[in-house]
Amino acid sequence: MFLTGPSFFAKPTRKQNLIAVILCIVGVAVNLTCSSLIGLTGLPLYLDTVGTVAAAIMGGYLPGVIVGLLTNVFKSFSDPVSLYYGILNVLIALCAAFFAQYRKMRRLPRIVLATFLFALIGGGVGTLLPWFLEGVTFDGAFLAASIYASGWFSETLSQLFANLIIDLADKTLTVLIVVMLVHFLPEWIKKYFSFFGWMQTPLTDEETNATKHINSRVISLRTKILLVLSISLFAVSSAVIAISLHIYRNGLVKDHVMLAQGAARIAASSIDGDKVGEYLISGRSAPGYAQTEKLLYDIREGTSDVVYLYVYKMLPDGCHVVFDLDAEYEDGKEPGEVVQFEPALLPYVPAILAGQPIEPYETDDHYGWLLTAFEPIHDSLGNTVCYAIADVSMDQVDSAERQFFIEMISIFLGFFIALFVIVWWLIEYHIILPVNSIARSAGTFAYDSEEARENSIERIRDLKICTGDEVENLYHAIAKTSDDSMRYVADVQEKTAQISQMQKALIMVLADIVESRDRNTGAHVRKTAAYTEIILNELRKDSKYAEMLTDDYISDVVNSAPLHDVGKIQVPDAILNKPGRLNDDEFAIMKSHTTAGRDILSQAIALVPNSGYLTEARNLAAFHHEKWDGSGYPTGIKGEEIPLSARVMAVADVFDALVSKRSYKKPFSFDDAMRIIKDGSGMHFDPAIVDAFVRAEDEVRRVEQEFSARTDEAGIFIK
Repeated sequence: MFLTGPSFFAKPTRKQNLIAVILCIVGVAVNLTCSSLIGLTGLPLYLDTVGTVAAAIMGGYLPGVIVGLLTNVFKSFSDPVSLYYGILNVLIALCAAFFAQYRKMRRLPRIVLATFLFALIGGGVGTLLPWFLEGVTFDGAFLAASIYASGWFSETLSQLFANLIIDLADKTLTVLIVVMLVHFLPEWIKKYFSFFGWMQTPLTDEETNATKHINSRVISLRTKILLVLSISLFAVSSAVIAISLHIYRNGLVKDHVMLAQGAARIAASSIDGDKVGEYLISGRSAPGYAQTEKLLYDIREGTSDVVYLYVYKMLPDGCHVVFDLDAEYEDGKEPGEVVQFEPALLPYVPAILAGQPIEPYETDDHYGWLLTAFEPIHDSLGNTVCYAIADVSMDQVDSAERQFFIEMISIFLGFFIALFVIVWWLIEYHIILPVNSIARSAGTFAYDSEEARENSIERIRDLKICTGDEVENLYHAIAKTSDDSMRYVADVQEKTAQISQMQKALIMVLADIVESRDRNTGAHVRKTAAYTEIILNELRKDSKYAEMLTDDYISDVVNSAPLHDVGKIQVPDAILNKPGRLNDDEFAIMKSHTTAGRDILSQAIALVPNSGYLTEARNLAAFHHEKWDGSGYPTGIKGEEIPLSARVMAVADVFDALVSKRSYKKPFSFDDAMRIIKDGSGMHFDPAIVDAFVRAEDEVRRVEQEFSARTDEAGIFIK
């Protein structure tokens, strides 16, 4: 019964809008037709929500609400009361659309729950309206009377249960008709009527849900707009209702004033002013008194709202009764009887004694809420001899005003919800989804590779937002900016790569300059850099230094490794290339290459601050001859006081010195060199680094053999 599905239109078209209009027209026609047909049967059913439920299920909230409201608008042409029930049809449309999109519950339970909810709206809420709307009858009066006759329930509950039972039968039949309609309709027609308002490339259900619920820091734009709309509609509605009530009340009061004045005027015209004195003296026995009294009764009975009609002659001592008709719960006073002035009449006594006209006034005392009108009665000489007075009950004003208020509320609620849904639908597809789609695509923009950047740009291009307003302008601006940024990033990365290559080349050139002065080193700087990279990658597999050994750190150490002996540039050639063992003074000068390298690289760091590779180059140059047990130079630090990069270089440097040919020694074999490295673990070298070096023995052997194959008999590396 309840359907959802992907959007079938990339953007709103005339054809799509026409489909929505057709769906609404058909829905209203179905409602009116079913209602008319069921009316011919005389059954206490309605069937005026079949089209509403069907439109809400197939088209969504917007068509359902429009169909529900328009149905009651058209019905009100023949039955004005139907307009007040428009809110019920709108609420049923909202519920039907909700259950159509609610997939967590299985189909049959959804249908049953929806049916009961429809009945609760129609029979429960629908029962409340007649209690406030005068002249509206209950369709389930006979059933309510039967329930009340059982003696189990009060009259109110009997009426409520009767309406719920009737409406449950009505909504069950409605749902069955809709279920069969949806079941037998071809799938393509149901999809055809699925009404969406995409102003961009349609999203899948998952994408739509994710896009709608992007978190906001304080309050979402959707909520702000709907909040402003709600407050505005509430303020306007309240003002309109208040003004309407004021105008309506004034109109009712004016009607009652005219009624009271009319009754008093007619009564005054029926009395002969010249006989008033005789009526006061002789009372009912006076000639013509009975006929005049009967005429006054006829005048009062001719208007139901006139509750009291009497004729008083006003004298300083009080009101002298000429005529006082018997009322429903009170007998009239006898002619000639004197009645004291009522407190409400006291302000008007001087004008009354002077025979002047009196404006109608209201009183609310033990006689009830009355509006009193005075009409003077004159004798043949034109003198005011008494007053005809009519009291009109104002109780109907309250009930009429209350009824008018409920009518206004029910009408405004129906239109309020309809307008709210329309605006919600518009901002959802014209603002929220486009803006959030842009934010989602821009927020997940990836710069880490050319392919990732291309995919990110393509995601933004594929949105194809076409709202035709500032949102579309924003989209095109962001798309262009993203495209330009991608080109800029690509250009920056290309230049960065060139700079990095230049940097590596300069480092190697500098290392080669140093190496060219030392005929003993051969390819030493290249081999130690290769061994360093092998050790660091192997060491990263352990958990001890995992956090420290990032890609950037390893890259900085490997790239700066060729500079570890840069300080030898200050060592004299005679000492650097001496074929025999160095004496103590010469060795002291040789050892100074560590501090010289440190100083050279410190000067470079001062010129290029925050350079990771220069920092590690300085560590390598200064500390690669330090030993784990503290017996190294130049500072004699030990253990983990020695920078990790220098500890790694210590192993690589010694191993390469062992396996390389020197003018003062023959090369050690690979196995002997590995044994010496192992023997130095815990004394010369960091045990963890030695373990990593040994584990990577195969890789170390490959590098050593590769460089040995490119070294001549004199130990010179062939580039």
